[in-house]
Amino acid sequence: MTAAPPEGLQQLDEGPVSASAAALSRRILSFRDPVAAACELVAQHFLASDEVEMVVLALTLTPPDDQTGWARLGDRVWLREWLVPGSPCRSAPGGEGPEGALTMPYVSQWARDEIVAVPDRDRLPVAGARDREELEACGTAALVTCALQRGEAMYGSFSLARSTPGTWPQGLLADYRLVVAALSALLGHQHDQRLLLDAVDVGERAHARQQQLVATVSHELRTPVSTIIGYAELLADEAEQQPPGDFPAGVARDAGQVLAVAEHLLAVVEDLLGTARVLGSEDNRVPVDVAGAVADVLHWHRVPAARAGVTLTSTVPDGLAALARPAGLRQVLATLVGNAVVHNRPGGSVEVGAEPMVGEGGEARVRLVVRDTGLGLEPEQLHEAFEPFVRFHLEVPGTGLGLPLARTVAERDGGSIGAESVPGRGSAFWIDLPTA
Repeated sequence: MTAAPPEGLQQLDEGPVSASAAALSRRILSFRDPVAAACELVAQHFLASDEVEMVVLALTLTPPDDQTGWARLGDRVWLREWLVPGSPCRSAPGGEGPEGALTMPYVSQWARDEIVAVPDRDRLPVAGARDREELEACGTAALVTCALQRGEAMYGSFSLARSTPGTWPQGLLADYRLVVAALSALLGHQHDQRLLLDAVDVGERAHARQQQLVATVSHELRTPVSTIIGYAELLADEAEQQPPGDFPAGVARDAGQVLAVAEHLLAVVEDLLGTARVLGSEDNRVPVDVAGAVADVLHWHRVPAARAGVTLTSTVPDGLAALARPAGLRQVLATLVGNAVVHNRPGGSVEVGAEPMVGEGGEARVRLVVRDTGLGLEPEQLHEAFEPFVRFHLEVPGTGLGLPLARTVAERDGGSIGAESVPGRGSAFWIDLPTA
């Protein structure tokens, strides 16, 4: 048995929903209408009933996209009323403007959690005297109101009113209940989208500041590190020119250690600085000819590959185009090809291939694969390969930043990067990018 409503309020029973209210709710839940347009549809739907003279909507967390006809109350409330011509009803007492909107202390204590229907303001109890005075000042005799909320978040309120007393039809209240749920879902959806966009914007600004910091620090480090290298080389040369002895030998040994460490630090700085320049580029993604990009990168590595006795080949077919930033794609390929050369063996080979593929979401993509005949990696090494400063062959020059930075650049362009490897037989590192 349904509990009796508070004094002066109407009992709400379950009733059938009209076909028009069901259709309106389905449209609202399609999320194809912006907030202002959806509110307009809701208002016109209920004003078409002979029982309703005024519709009032107040929005808090989700402002209307089109604020024409909406009044701003304070910093976080937008209010709008729709009236049947000739109705004396108003959302605020005459002459006070929107700032005098109703407070309704008696009704409001229930309206946050459930639909409240007032059939006759004059039948409100003594505790509702303030509500009765406000309704009378606004020309309203009967009211239906409810908060628009989802979970703990309240997005505003939705009210129907008329100037004559009388019981509200249960069919109208059933329509109202359904539309309240649909409108709350729309407002919650719009609010979630705004929060997501705000989070993305904050993230992009933080990313830009991070890039600027890396570029600035790298630039400021390069000059003193270069100076250290210069002085270390000078000390080593002067020590070699001195008569044999323990002191010159010690200076030469220590200068060599300083030089090796400083050169490594300078390589780290150059990696960071180069990646910061690529990531900070304002160029938009454009169609990039994959075969042309691969040809450029192989040409850059022709001399070091020849010195290492490694053969470079490309099997990339003509006509493949990836959507990327040209400099970024070439930097990632240069990292993969460079690693494949230095971690190879004399007489080995590096082959770069590419083929179209379909992504997990069914979208067209291009996969570029760099295969080598080097030493390969163990499964646990492969798992750590893209972590910063991880190096498995310490005898090979490097900073341990190439692969992590390559992943950052690839993901910035909407791509992904990964690898497969067989110990003793070589590795295959790949990058997937959207097809242009």
